[in-house]
Amino acid sequence: MAATLPEVVEELLSEMAAAVRDGARIPDEHLSSLKFVFGSSAIQALDLVDRESVTLISSPSGRRVYQVLGSSGKTYTCLASCHYCSCPAFAFSVLRKGDSLLCKHLLAVYLSRVMRNCQQLSVSDKQLTDLLLMEKTQEA
Repeated sequence: MAATLPEVVEELLSEMAAAVRDGARIPDEHLSSLKFVFGSSAIQALDLVDRESVTLISSPSGRRVYQVLGSSGKTYTCLASCHYCSCPAFAFSVLRKGDSLLCKHLLAVYLSRVMRNCQQLSVSDKQLTDLLLMEKTQEA
């Protein structure tokens, strides 16, 4: 079962996607709403998208993960389907304290999808597995 974002966030992302689909800029009021909901993480996430730091990695079996090159130079793995990021801020602020909906990396993933500004990389199923296992080993 896929996790869902709060309805207000889903609606905001949907409206932003509609503006992009219509060939328009994202309206300033949507960007203001984004900053209201996510605070400084919104600006940081938009910066990551502008720097093309989000990569969608897909395999022939249909598995998809995102990697985000953070501002520190470290790469974090994000699973959009279950709203997960491997960064420490996600573990602390989102999962442990519950004072944030998303970290800047996961928000950058959603924004890059909306803005159609996401790098694409196709790998074999084994390569994707190895990539995920390598990250898990680095976390330990």
